[in-house]
Amino acid sequence: MLGGDFYYTFLRPHASTKRPLKWPSVAKFDALLIVSFGGPEAHDDVIPFLENVLRGRNVPRERLLEVAYHYYHFDGRSPINAQNRALIEALRPAVDLPIYWGNRNWHPFLADAVRQMWDAGVRRAIAFTTSAFGSYSGCRQYLENIASSRATVGEHVPEIVKIPPFSGHPLFVQAMTDRVRTALAQLPGSRVIFTAHSVPLSMAETSPYVLQLEQACRKVAQGAGVEDWKLVYQSRSGAPGQPWLGPDICDDLRKDAPRRDTVIAPIGFLSDHMEVLYDLDTEARAVCDELGIRMVRAETVGTHPAIIRMIAELVQQEPQACAETCCPSPRRP
Repeated sequence: MLGGDFYYTFLRPHASTKRPLKWPSVAKFDALLIVSFGGPEAHDDVIPFLENVLRGRNVPRERLLEVAYHYYHFDGRSPINAQNRALIEALRPAVDLPIYWGNRNWHPFLADAVRQMWDAGVRRAIAFTTSAFGSYSGCRQYLENIASSRATVGEHVPEIVKIPPFSGHPLFVQAMTDRVRTALAQLPGSRVIFTAHSVPLSMAETSPYVLQLEQACRKVAQGAGVEDWKLVYQSRSGAPGQPWLGPDICDDLRKDAPRRDTVIAPIGFLSDHMEVLYDLDTEARAVCDELGIRMVRAETVGTHPAIIRMIAELVQQEPQACAETCCPSPRRP
């Protein structure tokens, strides 16, 4: 399954960016740049989008077509671009900067956003990436995407300072806690299963991904007054023999006994990616229906007011640069 920040990004090694990661001490920005994964918005976009994601990677055509079916199930439209537009509109009153938007894999592309900023005279921008947790594809690869896009546009392009992963920020925790509380109000007394995108163990071992997830889940559970909770994973892809983080949400639902009312909280996603719509709202719900489990899916943080305040606060600061060794590309077998 494909469509969010982690799918298949491990299949091709990426050269580390050679740009220095130490930024000037003066916090002065001319623009805010939203950087995201991207997604198709029409039936005819699906195959070209997936070809962009998988370009240069040894993925069988039949696997691409299998993933395409998930998008066709929703008329070929991923929700991620619409949700990024909603985020930008919510940010406009809170951030006194022009806002640009560029994606890794679909229109509007990141290089086009860099070119637009250059044409508008932007000299220094701060970048917010739609990934809260540290991993190669959720952190380091975005730094590489930014460096590559700047190189594509040419000399004298804007400097772009990336905000590091922010899963421990109190306002992120507050927003997710509110989402869980709202879901629990619909199903009082239920357990909470937090989900995040599974990644290969080789990627998890080179990043703080699991630790940050566990810490965020614990804080949200405490804030929501939940004692019965666990963290599982979803949306595994890749070769069957390659070890990935688990357990899988659907496997866990089937193995758990006795059956209990369940709130599923996709803490690893900022907005409703295709993985949330298909892997949780479609597949996991079907498993719950099959097993007679009453289930409510908590909303992602999306444009929660606390998230908007968090981004506005982060834009006001000079972010600490990621270490040059953070979240390296996982070793290939």
